Amino acid sequence: MTSNVLTIGQLAQLSGLTTHTIRYYESAGVLKPSIRAANGHRRYQQSDVLWIEFVLKLKLTGMPLEQIRQYADLRELGEATLQQRMSMLKLHRDRLAARMAELSACSQVLDDKISSYRVLIAKARGPTRNPSK
Repeated sequence: MTSNVLTIGQLAQLSGLTTHTIRYYESAGVLKPSIRAANGHRRYQQSDVLWIEFVLKLKLTGMPLEQIRQYADLRELGEATLQQRMSMLKLHRDRLAARMAELSACSQVLDDKISSYRVLIAKARGPTRNPSK
């Protein structure tokens, strides 16, 4: 690909999204096409690939699409919104850290339960004999 301009299909391929999802993100205000071709087809820039990658990280970490849209709106307004965007991300990061702590505690409970099952299963099998003796 020699051009910096991407079709929606190329953007889908690079981002791992479907063209339907890209159109949905556009209609939801999360993604705005950079330009339209003379025939009306969407055209995107390489920077849109990076933006979608960031959006997917936000989604993966549990940020609701409405908040992502709000962030996208602030982003469109430029540098005057840097503080607001940073605040949004810090709040999301704090929520993520709390969720990670909850998940870690749940993981420990599961590990404890698995360990107790291992002990019960070993007892049910009876003593193991060491064939080298």
